[in-house]
Amino acid sequence: MPSGVSYVIENRRAMTRIFPSLFAEQHVVPVDGYAHKLLSALRAAAPAGTQDPRVVVLTPGPSNAAYFEHALLARLMGVQLVEGHDLACRNNRVWMRTTRGEVPVHVVYRRLDDDFLDPLHFRPDSVIGCPGIMNAAQAGNVTLANAVGNGIADDKLLYTYVPELIRYYLSEEPVLPNVESYRPDEPGQLEAVLDQIDQLVVKPVDGAGGMGIVIGPKADAKTLERTRKAVAADPRGWIAQRPVALSTSPTLAGERMAPRHIDLRPFAVNDGTDVWVLPGGLTRVALQEGNLIVNSSQGGGSKDTWVLAEGPAEQPEPVTPDGAPPEVAPRQLGPDGNPMVVQEGAQQ
Repeated sequence: MPSGVSYVIENRRAMTRIFPSLFAEQHVVPVDGYAHKLLSALRAAAPAGTQDPRVVVLTPGPSNAAYFEHALLARLMGVQLVEGHDLACRNNRVWMRTTRGEVPVHVVYRRLDDDFLDPLHFRPDSVIGCPGIMNAAQAGNVTLANAVGNGIADDKLLYTYVPELIRYYLSEEPVLPNVESYRPDEPGQLEAVLDQIDQLVVKPVDGAGGMGIVIGPKADAKTLERTRKAVAADPRGWIAQRPVALSTSPTLAGERMAPRHIDLRPFAVNDGTDVWVLPGGLTRVALQEGNLIVNSSQGGGSKDTWVLAEGPAEQPEPVTPDGAPPEVAPRQLGPDGNPMVVQEGAQQ
């Protein structure tokens, strides 16, 4: 899943500490309910017949750019943050190693790419996965959330099929139209893209973090020619779209306020029966003047995003720790400086 919900939560915490009266006056809907909703959805996804499912968050480790988010979500949900070597698989079941012995695991909220998840099924050189976890999942003894293969949604070409997906699966017409997009690998599309490449935004379909994006109207001749050759050589590897005029928001730039381009990344949780949308979201900001790329890896920032209630906003339900197992021990400080609870045998 896309990272960023930790920014939403921490931005809100910072703002409420600085402007507590402002939030009370404006009836801003809290975002603290995300952890409760996520934990409920994960527990609901447990294998059938599981009475008290144990959930863990599987992380690649501290070297991962999103490790802070992994640790924050595990702490807020009251579950264990584990790496691959903290888990063991026997008889198609997953166990978590602790200082007091092994305990069963029923749901793995994985923040690990498919390729590295299980060296028995995917990359054999992976040292951050858990050998045999795919066998356990296929046997129905553990749930992997999100499921293996869901990364297809990261393929930017899938965006062009969203209207057709809505019509096919929902028998409805899309409420919002797509940005005008081109699939260069389809007949006639490649020529159209190459002819007007200086007027389009061209993206690699497998790109992430804003890498590889070429904004035609802002690119120089050398960049356009290089991109034209790359698209012609691998049409399936690219998507082209009409530029979108992003909204701007007042942003502190140095010692003055100035307009900067923004976009909004919403977050939703599907528990199998309902889809809950976080009342807020990650507003990303392109901090450089005139820049349209808002990704944090490209120097972008973020803003707290408010949804206002007509009256006093309801407070989220407290999160109940996942069974409060005996192998849980307190730790002095978490990644954000607050006390956190972690499993003793797991690498944090």
